[in-house]
Amino acid sequence: MLQAVKVRLYPNSEQRRHLAQSFGCARWYWNYSLALTQKNYQETAKGLSRGAIQGLLPQLKKEYEWLTEPYSQCLQVVALNLSNAFINFFEGRGKFPRFKAKGNKQSISYPQNVKVLDGYIKFPKLKLVEAKISKPIEGTVKTVTISQVPSGKYYASILVDDGVDTPEASSEGKCIGLDVGISEICVTSEGSKYNNPRWFKKHQKNLKRKQQKLARKQLGSKNRYKARKLAAKVYEKVSNCRLDFLHKLSRRIVDENQVIAVENLNVKGMVKNPKLALAISNVGWGMLNTMLKYKAEWSGKVYMQIDRFFPSSKLHNKCLYQIDKLPLDVRFWDCPKCGEKHIDRDINTAKNIRDEALRLLALGRKATAHGGTVRLRSGREKSTTEQVLRK
Repeated sequence: MLQAVKVRLYPNSEQRRHLAQSFGCARWYWNYSLALTQKNYQETAKGLSRGAIQGLLPQLKKEYEWLTEPYSQCLQVVALNLSNAFINFFEGRGKFPRFKAKGNKQSISYPQNVKVLDGYIKFPKLKLVEAKISKPIEGTVKTVTISQVPSGKYYASILVDDGVDTPEASSEGKCIGLDVGISEICVTSEGSKYNNPRWFKKHQKNLKRKQQKLARKQLGSKNRYKARKLAAKVYEKVSNCRLDFLHKLSRRIVDENQVIAVENLNVKGMVKNPKLALAISNVGWGMLNTMLKYKAEWSGKVYMQIDRFFPSSKLHNKCLYQIDKLPLDVRFWDCPKCGEKHIDRDINTAKNIRDEALRLLALGRKATAHGGTVRLRSGREKSTTEQVLRK
């Protein structure tokens, strides 16, 4: 089973110089190959394969001697990454590859010949680099990626194959439904609510001061470079706090449950709302779902996504009555069919997501979560299984 471990690196001045050259060469080779691929596509309606991009290296190294500075396989990985980026774009998994800029995050990958030692990592040409390794790394090291974030810190992501097979997923156990939100980042079908810490709001004043100082600095000056790093550290602090919170929350949910059900939300469409775009972007719904998914797979548990068009909010969990409209500002509502008062919108939604997941798991036996029916707007009733089969 493949797992990645991220550690902090502390290179010396000579190693930082070599890394800066390697970052620059990899960035230049990426931009050069991307521009050439686009040009070739415009002329011949065909792109360049990974082998064709890698075949450019020998001649390029003769024309530009500085391309021989980094480890040779780091540049070959650039061709692999660019090829995968185009594949992901054409298969709908990612955006069109973009040109890389010097001011953004920089990275290079070492596909082999890397050794992890006690407190150090040995790289080709870099030799021993001091590293803060918090836990022992067991298994075969596959790839190590060195990255430099805008704040100036260096990190290494170590991809390790521990030799253990991924456990087979089993649905025997406790099932939980999760409804994500802005004020409460997560509401469970058991009634637990996890408040959104709003890390960005806590650091907003500090970030404003740092950005004001940055705006006053002269373009291209050393003081502007220092001010940019100070602002980047605030963004990094917000990101680290969010990651720490989401890791702890996802680990707790996965450890306590066997089946985790969430709703497949159209986040890209939701952030087009200018009133909610900033709040939705900072809460980290997609990141939470990603963590739940891979942690459930590692633990042999089931992660399910319910269709976004399932009326989880408008459907009463007990009597299955579906109301016509439920605006976002209505957090509690009354059921006109069974008469239940003060229904919590979020908890009711989480329960519906859980029950829909149970129904889908038992669909082979034509069972439903409630063993009942769902009331349609037309007045006639149809079993939930029949609705899915009709789709």
